[in-house]
Amino acid sequence: MTDRKAELAANLVKVEERIAAACAAAGRPREEVTLIVVTKTYPASDVRILADLGVRHVAENRDQDAAPKAAECADLPLTWHFVGQLQTNKVRSVVSYAGLVQSVDRPKLVTALSAAAVKAERELGCLIQVALDAEEGGRGDRGGVAPDGIEELAGLVAEAPGLRLDGLMTVAPLSGPYAGRQQAAFQRLVEFSTLLRAAHPAANMVSAGMSADLEEAVAAGATHVRVGSAVLGVRPRLR
Repeated sequence: MTDRKAELAANLVKVEERIAAACAAAGRPREEVTLIVVTKTYPASDVRILADLGVRHVAENRDQDAAPKAAECADLPLTWHFVGQLQTNKVRSVVSYAGLVQSVDRPKLVTALSAAAVKAERELGCLIQVALDAEEGGRGDRGGVAPDGIEELAGLVAEAPGLRLDGLMTVAPLSGPYAGRQQAAFQRLVEFSTLLRAAHPAANMVSAGMSADLEEAVAAGATHVRVGSAVLGVRPRLR
């Protein structure tokens, strides 16, 4: 085993222990929570090691980094999640490799994703990114639609050819009433998920929590946690 593989294996064990402990504390079965490893800024060689270690879900936030990496790893049994703010001119590329886009936050993006998915003859999973720091009718500092926009946007996704409405995602806000209150923020997202599922029962994904706050996300009811540095460590960014 190479030094890097040993490092990643040890880190995965620690993260797995954290998730398992959080599930136990919340009275939830471990299998209710899926780990997504955020591989942004890390090379394709790390993705290959992760796949060899059993990771099946990876996430990226910049198409210019993700597209060549996904192409290099196209032979691996991975689901790629796109989690960054997405410009419409990058949509065709993202749809070529991503199984899910977790950052759907405006009607124009829904239209572009639908057109690209239909052209590529793919079904693309979509999560509505909810900004808990956004004013009514607005968007958040880190992307995302204000809570009052969830219902409309979800309806557009559900009706769009080539798209599948899978659920909701949030990033713990740095400002507003939920700043520094990660578990409260994630609990609010779960409440919105419950409302969403009344109209769209299959949209049951709740993506929340990262390396620093995955326990709070699991306690709140998240189904997917997005973990980067706790698995991959802090390394120089790719240029």
